[in-house]
Amino acid sequence: MGGLSGAVCVPTRACLHTGAHVFRASVGNDQNDRDSLSALDPGHTYLAELFRQHGYTTFATGKWHNDSASFARSFGEAQNVFFGGMDSHFAVPVQDYDASGRYDKSRQRIGSEFSTDLFGDAAIRFLERQDGSRPFFLYCAFTAPHDPRTPPQDWAGVYRPEAMPLPVNFAGVHPFDNGEMWVRDEKLAEFPRTAEDSRRHIAEYYGMISDMDEKIGEMLDTLARKGLAEDTIVVYTADHGLSVGQHGLLGKQNLYDHSVRVPLILRGPGVPGGKQIDALSHTYDVYPTLCELAGLEIPASADAKSLAPLLAGTAEETRPYLHSVYKHVQRMTQDREWKLITYRRDGDQGSNRTQLFHLASDPWELKDLSEDASVATERERLEEELARWQEETGDPVLMA
Repeated sequence: MGGLSGAVCVPTRACLHTGAHVFRASVGNDQNDRDSLSALDPGHTYLAELFRQHGYTTFATGKWHNDSASFARSFGEAQNVFFGGMDSHFAVPVQDYDASGRYDKSRQRIGSEFSTDLFGDAAIRFLERQDGSRPFFLYCAFTAPHDPRTPPQDWAGVYRPEAMPLPVNFAGVHPFDNGEMWVRDEKLAEFPRTAEDSRRHIAEYYGMISDMDEKIGEMLDTLARKGLAEDTIVVYTADHGLSVGQHGLLGKQNLYDHSVRVPLILRGPGVPGGKQIDALSHTYDVYPTLCELAGLEIPASADAKSLAPLLAGTAEETRPYLHSVYKHVQRMTQDREWKLITYRRDGDQGSNRTQLFHLASDPWELKDLSEDASVATERERLEEELARWQEETGDPVLMA
């Protein structure tokens, strides 16, 4: 759903762990107050906490880009936890389980492995200890493929930059100022973008993804070897996508599909195998979905929609629309066919404008139809839906 911070991984994780929408998941919505944006609202029952309350062993490893108090409530075991957003993949500051729940920075040590091995191997060691006598909830959050995009030695150079195809919507520059053109992520490559530089970023990106994919394979192999694969639900998803040259952008601070559309793969009991479901969902819909698959009552505070009816084939759609936000400068709403993005002027920065894309025929979002009179009713419909959603959710910024 995006968020009110340039670090959009923070609100994504907040929504996932609370089951609440982007304006209710955190303590506050002041985009200038990082602490209130990153701290989970203590009034919610957190996802792992709920499973812990029902007798599950809860274990975490990897990135926790939210507050330590919510982490302590959620997990009864932990190893190699990174309380932060990004760092060198070769020297990640991590902590192990803290019975006091404080997780003070003075406890940090520098991990001796590449980040993906550091976290994935901790998850594997946890799985090795499981004998099936007690249910478990394992949360493994990799920092890859976040920049710095530095694949480990066995994957560095596997993807040759000159062999990387450029995306269809590659551009040297974005067609207008979207209100966030100079954020750190956009400065990781020269302006205007060049094909050569973008291919290098894509090659490095693929190297880190393949390394992570290999480690996840080892985790799944461990599940199978321990005889736990058949009754363990596995969820693979991500906190956001990345532009990497698309639309002339490099980072994630935008509402195009390459940045807000993420993978969601499920496996296990209650999940039909070999099935692809083409329906609209938000990442935080994982919360009630896991509750329903595990037979746990969904907390009343959850705003998310369970995907279990889609998995069971008893529904074709749980959401008619999706909505996303970025700071106070961008808002988006879409259905399965159309997508609207609005941009709001920020002082002397940004542009007051609207984009309208027919996703069904233009999935790369190349043709802006916002001024096309023949589809004006679609624009009006989505604008009305966006306004309705903003009012319903208490969006602190109304898009004029």
